[in-house]
Amino acid sequence: MVSRTSETLSPVLYLPHGGGPLPILGDKTHEKMVSFLTEIVSKLGEPSAILVISAHWEEDIATITSGSHPGIIYDYYGFPAEAYQIQYAAAGHPQLAKKVFELIAANGIPVRLDEQRGFDHGLFVPLKLMYPNAQIPCIELSLLKNLDPGKHIALGKAITSLRKKNILIIGSGMSFHNLKAFFSREIDGSKENNEFDSWLIETCTGQILSPEEREQRLIEWEKAPSARFCHPREDHLLPLHVCYGVACADTPIAEVVFNQEIMGKRVTSLLWQ
Repeated sequence: MVSRTSETLSPVLYLPHGGGPLPILGDKTHEKMVSFLTEIVSKLGEPSAILVISAHWEEDIATITSGSHPGIIYDYYGFPAEAYQIQYAAAGHPQLAKKVFELIAANGIPVRLDEQRGFDHGLFVPLKLMYPNAQIPCIELSLLKNLDPGKHIALGKAITSLRKKNILIIGSGMSFHNLKAFFSREIDGSKENNEFDSWLIETCTGQILSPEEREQRLIEWEKAPSARFCHPREDHLLPLHVCYGVACADTPIAEVVFNQEIMGKRVTSLLWQ
């Protein structure tokens, strides 16, 4: 386990949460992802709290869970009964939620607290694999319904000081998220998948890009090769933009910590530390 002091910046992690509850249900196509999530914890230290930006929560304005004991939202359908019995009893963190609210508001970004909302599977699926004892309090931050990449980077920049507070920040999405390609035998998509994956890795880890070039590439992500094939809708990509916004001032260059297939498609996880 990595040891972190008060002067050490907390890591920022963009990870894949897989297909609904399948990673927890023992699905064979998620085995590599499950191994990754259980093993990556050793590189993350021991956070005092976790903030998750989930692909499965969008609001008109940035919204933060602020309840002390959030419930579980089973925001998927068509799975076995056991998928609706999954529990993840991590406590909320109202004080942290208030701090995040203040940081975002101080940057002129509209924001609100939601004391009633529970944790969706963008949070409880990966964290149940990473921290199965649910011993670390968690809060969740929504995406913006406008799906504006620049505004999501700005949202991340507003909360960058949390890295000095031993808060683990996780963007939970998927670097490839074309549902038809995942489930259709008639659509291969491997060429498009690899093209966009290579672009994403170059954009987030390339040594020769200036900070301005890197940010502009992310803002104009639709210009990337096969961008719209890989993300017909960008909800699962934008948690990465928030992560980049959080990390870019201190550690703009990410490290690839996972690049394997999930459900037959190559998916990447990135770590800033």
